[in-house]
Amino acid sequence: MLLKEIKTIFHKELDALYPKEEVDSFFYSLIEHYLKLERFVLVVQPNLAITKVEEQPLFKALAELKLEKPLQYILGVAHFMDLELKVNEHVLIPRPETEELVEWIISDCRAIHSRDLKILDIGTGSGCIAIALAKNLPNAKVYAMDISEETLEVAKANAELNTVEVECIHMDILNPKEIEYEFDIIVSNPPYVRELEKEEIKNNVKAYEPSIALFVPDEDALLFYRAIIVFAERYFSKKGNLYLEINQYLGKETKALLEAQNFSEIELRKDFFGNDRMLKGKLD
Repeated sequence: MLLKEIKTIFHKELDALYPKEEVDSFFYSLIEHYLKLERFVLVVQPNLAITKVEEQPLFKALAELKLEKPLQYILGVAHFMDLELKVNEHVLIPRPETEELVEWIISDCRAIHSRDLKILDIGTGSGCIAIALAKNLPNAKVYAMDISEETLEVAKANAELNTVEVECIHMDILNPKEIEYEFDIIVSNPPYVRELEKEEIKNNVKAYEPSIALFVPDEDALLFYRAIIVFAERYFSKKGNLYLEINQYLGKETKALLEAQNFSEIELRKDFFGNDRMLKGKLD
């Protein structure tokens, strides 16, 4: 079959579900991944034909896209701050907003020429935060914590894939155990989407990404932040910085938690969409 005919089929089957530009992006990502073909191939070879064997993964992916499965899970790969990361149903797909949080940490560390830092990422998921920090702050010792052993296996594989050392800690932050470490920086992107906000979440997220990493009860939406703050007070070294990704609707409430626990230099930042998304506090 001609490749351009398959592209036409993609649009016929998917244009009702996704914007046309996104369907184009799906198609080109798939041919690049499975066939190693550049995005401009149809410009150069408009009548390029592929074999039945080569067609199979494209049509399999098409069927999954019709069910609104995220492309990253179909390919098993996501990208974050120039890193390639393995992803599966045990981990969230890394988001661009989280890149802003990581860039903030890196900028702060480089500005004060910090060396030999110990950094903990709580709820590491794919390991995207921990690995990006380890890659950009090579003198830091980075730790990654998660409640799920399956998730930590993904994070370990991603650290190896990106040639960095990250030490994994299997722990539930809501029921923490004693550990021997102390940290200079703790960062977390914990679950923070309230059940009442589910209607705002796209089906491809609700149906496929792990609920345990997304949702919190309406009546106790900040439970993870309280636990993280208590943990930070216990395991910071002499002084430490806490960085959090937060629910855009609960910026003031989350900031108040830090204020109540004597954090100083508290800063609430917006993401590139203009939403309250990141919070930093220093504990002396």
